[in-house]
Amino acid sequence: MSRGVVGARTVAADDCPLADEASEVLRDVCERLGLDATGARLLRLRSNAVFKLRADMVVRITTDPDAVTRLPVVLAVARWLADRGFPAVRPVDEIPGQPIVHDGRTVTFWRYVRSTGRPTTRQLGRVLRSLHGEPVPPMALRRLTDPLAEVRHAVEHAVEPGAGVLTDDQRAWLRDRIEELTGRWLDLDTGSPVLLHGDAWIDNLLRLHDGHVMLCDWDGVAVGPREWDLVHTYHGQRRFGLSAADVDDFARAYGSDLRLWPGYSTLMEVRDMYAVGIHIRNAVGDPFSRQELPRRLDSLTRGDGHARWYMAAPA
Repeated sequence: MSRGVVGARTVAADDCPLADEASEVLRDVCERLGLDATGARLLRLRSNAVFKLRADMVVRITTDPDAVTRLPVVLAVARWLADRGFPAVRPVDEIPGQPIVHDGRTVTFWRYVRSTGRPTTRQLGRVLRSLHGEPVPPMALRRLTDPLAEVRHAVEHAVEPGAGVLTDDQRAWLRDRIEELTGRWLDLDTGSPVLLHGDAWIDNLLRLHDGHVMLCDWDGVAVGPREWDLVHTYHGQRRFGLSAADVDDFARAYGSDLRLWPGYSTLMEVRDMYAVGIHIRNAVGDPFSRQELPRRLDSLTRGDGHARWYMAAPA
């Protein structure tokens, strides 16, 4: 889920095979469980297809081949945090057997949270400070040791004949750049590992009607350096339209400023590369990814660290 899950426009899905496939999986799984999928709205299509059901549930459908082994821990951590009073969206406990696998897709059901307005980066900073103060839960959580693993996998498998996702030159450049950045990541001097959200972007924070906030989209939960959660907001200024004031508010609320850390530049470059992977994976079936991928690759290969990127097609 994201900020777009509640109160946002339905994602346009015309001429989008990826959305069509996800909709078919949604109908089949809901029929199997005795749930009504009529009128379901597609709210987001990136690493997951996210639907809102009339029954106040959010359904997340992923094509990640590792999801079936990763998501049981994700579900368990979200429940564990919610039970501790941390503001985390929790799964729908009444639906057994999650995650559910159907036609190579992995499906989870989450409680729908009604929200209003946009949360602030100050609220995000406070929530992450609280999360990073939590103990590591007693579960077999993955360790974030190689943040570019999924991008590397996407580059090596974007070879479908006729797909035209990557040229040979682009693939060669990406391989070399990923190798370089991975080496620089391993040399970073980070602090003690903490419980990470893994995708701590402002869009994954929901602002409730009472002004409180709730953190959602726990697919990237892991144990690793806190800097990985923090960099999303700074990267948001670099690429996605956040202001310097937004970043200043975030840093004050969290209690430290990542810009003062010696590894800041490397981490921003790693995050840039990470943000390409989803569009390599989705380009065959998603028109927006086909449009956005060349934009991001062009700015990276030119060394343009400030070109604007987009989460959805510009209006």
